[in-house]
Amino acid sequence: MWDRQVPELAEQWRVFRFDLPGHGGAPAYPAGSVGDLTVRLLATLDALGVQRFGYAGCALGGAIGVELALRHPERLASLALIAASPRFGTADEFRQRGVIVRTNGLDPIARTAPERWFTGGFAAAQPAITEWAVQMVRTTDPGCYIAACEALAAFDVRAELGRIGVPTLVLVGADDQVTGPAEARTLVAGIPDARLAVVPGASHLVPVEQPAAVTDLLAHHFATAWHPGYDAATGQMAAIAAPPVKPVLSGPVPTAPVAEIAPAVRPPVPSGRADTYDTGIKIRREVLGDAHVDRALASADDFSGDFQEFITRYAWGEIWDRPGLDRRSRSCVTLTALVAGGHLDELAFHTRAALRNGLTPEEIKEVLLQAAVYCGVPAANSAFKVAQRVIREETTPLE
Repeated sequence: MWDRQVPELAEQWRVFRFDLPGHGGAPAYPAGSVGDLTVRLLATLDALGVQRFGYAGCALGGAIGVELALRHPERLASLALIAASPRFGTADEFRQRGVIVRTNGLDPIARTAPERWFTGGFAAAQPAITEWAVQMVRTTDPGCYIAACEALAAFDVRAELGRIGVPTLVLVGADDQVTGPAEARTLVAGIPDARLAVVPGASHLVPVEQPAAVTDLLAHHFATAWHPGYDAATGQMAAIAAPPVKPVLSGPVPTAPVAEIAPAVRPPVPSGRADTYDTGIKIRREVLGDAHVDRALASADDFSGDFQEFITRYAWGEIWDRPGLDRRSRSCVTLTALVAGGHLDELAFHTRAALRNGLTPEEIKEVLLQAAVYCGVPAANSAFKVAQRVIREETTPLE
């Protein structure tokens, strides 16, 4: 992705590029958070003797750049964020993408990548690059792709942008429909020392579609915004152009406009008990999805609010957080119990939760078949209808 930028940057700086886990032939060791990816990158740079550097990252690579600036500011001299956002869409979108990949593989996503990454004219005029994009996604390790979806699902730094203290270039394609100018302006508004560059005639992978413009912008930014700092081992300044070579993990994901979410009102802690509400609301959102939880909390009133607080603390903050069973196993137990009780509404959203927790449609079918023996055929018949509908909705490849 950075072939057209490297020669000019390398005239002034040492340049390193890296692949994400499971991408471009890199070892398939999944990393489930942006923080984990950042720590791995720093370990690699430590091994190379690079202490202080400039960083450019595209899409998920941009998220890593923000994480560097927030958690490891002493390492970063300057920052370029390309096709980036402080929050990439919603957690629900990314977790559904993981379900789709687990069920259908990467081919459906690979085939639709070019239309999300490039303008129509560029894709038509550059069939070789279009095919490169498709193959880049198709050859990614599925487990690592799903882990990266989980990493972006949990990434949200909107409230922390003001703590970024390095000179930052925010660069975006004018026609980017994935993380477009609106997200770029959110970054610029939040980062104290940031400037915006909108590149015309480019979509999401702007370094590929408009390479000369991106090269000029990066070279100027690193040359003018650099805070003095030398690599003690070599006596030279070090720069790094380091988004993933294949930014497929955030590039192909359709994102919604960044929206402000009002913080939930936290109920008081019952006397004499450890507070499990924060843990509970986190797990509840991860398993059931933000949209479901937001609806449940928004509909709560004086009559039902205590019940929402109860299930958040006790069901999600205590039982679902116990170490004795993993989430896949807890989903199996929950599905069986809901079939036995005939709770079809709850069965629907826990079928979605089971897919998020890593169960495949085939495994959910086996759970329902087992339930038919012990809970009764009529109950399982109703459960199959509900689960079949949900599975079709959740595993249909995104358009």
